[in-house]
Amino acid sequence: MNLRGRNKVTPEFNMSSMTDIVFLLLIFFMIASTLVSAEAIDLLLPKSTSKTTQTKSISVSVDKNTNYYIDMQQVSKETLESELISKLGGVESPTITIRSDQDVEMKHVVYIMDIANRNKIKSTLAVKAQ
Repeated sequence: MNLRGRNKVTPEFNMSSMTDIVFLLLIFFMIASTLVSAEAIDLLLPKSTSKTTQTKSISVSVDKNTNYYIDMQQVSKETLESELISKLGGVESPTITIRSDQDVEMKHVVYIMDIANRNKIKSTLAVKAQ
């Protein structure tokens, strides 16, 4: 006696649509992560409670290994002044933002400020808000 039904239902789940969605999300996050370029130099800024206004300026950074950067391009200490003058040439009221790691000795920051004062460049010191 054959009591089984003629129609066999096999439970299957089609994974192709799920893999398409995961693949599209992967591409989206890969593209979105390349667009995030929030200061690629890893610095721990000193903290302050005062507020500063944001203006268009060139960033001069010093990391904890005393490497100097102008807008994320590494320059030597000897060529810092000439590179800075060439980048700010023709700007009406030149302004630089000095960013330094909190562990950097103050003499490196003063060196950058001295260059700015000699060339009549306004300078601001970047700090991390508390």
